[in-house]
Amino acid sequence: MILGIDFDNTIAGYDEVMHRLAVDWGWIDPQVPKSKRLVRDALRALPEGELKWRRLQTHCYGPGMREARPMEGVEQFLAGCRAQGVPVWIVSHKTEFANFGDPTVNLRAAALDWMRRRDFFGIARERIFFEETREQKIERIRALGITHYIDDLEETFLEKSFPAQVEKILYSAQPIHNGTQWRAFGSWAEIGRHLLASERA
Repeated sequence: MILGIDFDNTIAGYDEVMHRLAVDWGWIDPQVPKSKRLVRDALRALPEGELKWRRLQTHCYGPGMREARPMEGVEQFLAGCRAQGVPVWIVSHKTEFANFGDPTVNLRAAALDWMRRRDFFGIARERIFFEETREQKIERIRALGITHYIDDLEETFLEKSFPAQVEKILYSAQPIHNGTQWRAFGSWAEIGRHLLASERA
């Protein structure tokens, strides 16, 4: 198994910081659950909601990156991969600079600094790739020979160019199933049981 993992909302979690900022900025009611998807949906329902959502994303992926938290269970999962010798690559669609707001905000530098403070979760720096477009991300997955890929966005797996031979694993607190196109799990513990238990067998 050669494992690829997305970064935003898969390794790095923004639920709490996005919720707090959206409340502080007066955009959502505090009763909205602390969920990135639900905060996004609430913002998009507002006047100029898409602009508000993009502004929030830009802040959280840039200056607010330090407030992001590792997704629950991901550190234990990656430790299990190291213990079993499973090679892991991080392959993410992340532009270098923000497309909205302050154009000097370097999103990749913010993400790498966040990972550096966590020793890159035991993943060598040269195994971390940020790509400008989703298509380039998919091409990188193909070029690295990744056999299993984990993402929080089903849109990645719906791309026609996504390699058919790669096992698609959707990580989502509200798993979205789509026949046999991908396997959906609501926690890293579940993903670990699916992938690492089979490696031990």
